Amino acid sequence: MTIAFMNIGTQEMILILVVVLLLFGGKKLPEMARGLGKGIREFKDASEGIKREVSAQIDKANSEDANTPNKSVDQKDSAKDREDVNEVNP
Repeated sequence: MTIAFMNIGTQEMILILVVVLLLFGGKKLPEMARGLGKGIREFKDASEGIKREVSAQIDKANSEDANTPNKSVDQKDSAKDREDVNEVNP
């Protein structure tokens, strides 16, 4: 039987747990698990904060683009374009 976690089988998982237990002892294990949990939670919180910040900046940029009127063509440019069209189509 294999666990779908990184293709590690049940026997390998038990072996890893035994080695960790032997290395760190039963008293240190809960402490380490708490520290690991806190680290993972802080990482998730930080990544969510970054996502919110990026989304806010994108929304702000999109709203500024929507509120900015399109720049109209300069009067000289439009007159020049009409002259060019008149030259092509007499």
